[in-house]
Amino acid sequence: MRPTLLLAALALACGPAAAQGIRNAPPPRALETAAYVFAAANVCGYRIGTAPFEALLARYQVTIEDVRPPRGPFGAKVQTIFTLMSNQMMQNRDAACRAVAGEYGPEGSVVPGILLPADAPPPAQQ
Repeated sequence: MRPTLLLAALALACGPAAAQGIRNAPPPRALETAAYVFAAANVCGYRIGTAPFEALLARYQVTIEDVRPPRGPFGAKVQTIFTLMSNQMMQNRDAACRAVAGEYGPEGSVVPGILLPADAPPPAQQ
């Protein structure tokens, strides 16, 4: 058998098995958004409303498990962006926390209810 024919047959036999574990990376905007929310919770002391946060990530076709640092498949990237954003937010904490609350707070202009005050009651268990 010629080497090219053998390699082609091997590629056809192994192709489907190898392709199952491969998936596309989420859009960069999804990683940045997740890191921004995590940084705001870290710097400003907010709680993350999981249902609205998961709904926001679902718009990008991403799950929370994909972006959870450091365990998710893209968690390391999110953690790097998170570190940069946290450091930047700490330089002007008050203004950063006001801006983030206006975007993702209880009455946020982008997606309300993602960032909740730390003293807010936790959501009811279902």
